Amino acid sequence: MKITGVDSVLYEWKRKKAISNGLHTYSTSKLAVVNITTDEGITGVGLGSGTPGPVHWGDMIPHLKEHLIGEDPLCNEKIWHKLWIPKLMGRRGITTRAISAIDLALWDIKAKAANMPLYKFLGGAKDRIPVYIAGGYYEEGKDLSALADEMKSYLALGTKAVKMKVGAVPIAEDVKRVEAARKAVGDDIMLMLDANCAYTVHEAIMFIKRVEEYNPYWFEEPVQPDDYEGMRRIGQASSVPVATGENEMTRFGFRDLIIRSEVPILNADVYEMGGVTEFMKVAGMAQAHNRVIAPHGHQSISVSLQCAIQNSLILEYYPDRFMEIGDMFSHMLELNADGTASPPEVPGHGFYPNPDVMEKYRVK
Repeated sequence: MKITGVDSVLYEWKRKKAISNGLHTYSTSKLAVVNITTDEGITGVGLGSGTPGPVHWGDMIPHLKEHLIGEDPLCNEKIWHKLWIPKLMGRRGITTRAISAIDLALWDIKAKAANMPLYKFLGGAKDRIPVYIAGGYYEEGKDLSALADEMKSYLALGTKAVKMKVGAVPIAEDVKRVEAARKAVGDDIMLMLDANCAYTVHEAIMFIKRVEEYNPYWFEEPVQPDDYEGMRRIGQASSVPVATGENEMTRFGFRDLIIRSEVPILNADVYEMGGVTEFMKVAGMAQAHNRVIAPHGHQSISVSLQCAIQNSLILEYYPDRFMEIGDMFSHMLELNADGTASPPEVPGHGFYPNPDVMEKYRVK
């Protein structure tokens, strides 16, 4: 089998209402798609999150395309190391995001060629995974009552876990928000806190000590992603475990994160870290160090990866009120009655943009 074509498309649409986390505000949503065609009629689809700013990782695809044409798409290891050349392409950032999407498309081809769902092709450790609902963003006009109502609405979906944002307002105000969320969901529901790197080390320790009584399940990205020592200190200062890794890239970055920060929960993001090839290596490394994976990012691809590995903990799940993608995909991931999600039982990863619906959002 040979690769005959590579192209990328970027889609963008305006949100009905802007949402904010600890550091950033999002008024639009973006989706980038890489399509890899082969001489045997199999097309692989890679997805990626949109990058803010004038430069997008999709801009890298034409530069990487020349390294792909004529290659056997089943040889993902050869292709990955052909593309990832730190001296020439960059170790992290936009280039690695582009490689991630290409790599996902290659694994889509591999699973389709084997006529297997991606999760089974990668290992098939389980057929369902618990989910938490990612929400609790800052929004204009959202008070404590509205936050509480939002958290309670997620329980109606059957989930046993929810997540909320912290870090954008003074600590005392966020403490009240956490208290309101805990009272809304009750004591038996996991409540995750996500700061999106908004704190300094001392601020993170001050905050987490004040909310320990509300029994958070984890404290996600309290400080900047390269502050391994800071994450270690925060973990030592509190009984609440630190979770991080959504901004980490490649097995080398996760090696350092595991060893130096001592965090127990890794939020590996297949769209950022180097694709499925790197995700599986990091999952194995994490398992050897008794760490668990709770991936960051949209649930579409992550559900297959979480069901492929043994040391998966839980799946991040965005309700459509935040993603606003509706019928943009061929398959939408629905929750099971027990608050879990199951991967598609079709060859490949199973999540493909609907071109008729998406065309109006295409960035020309």
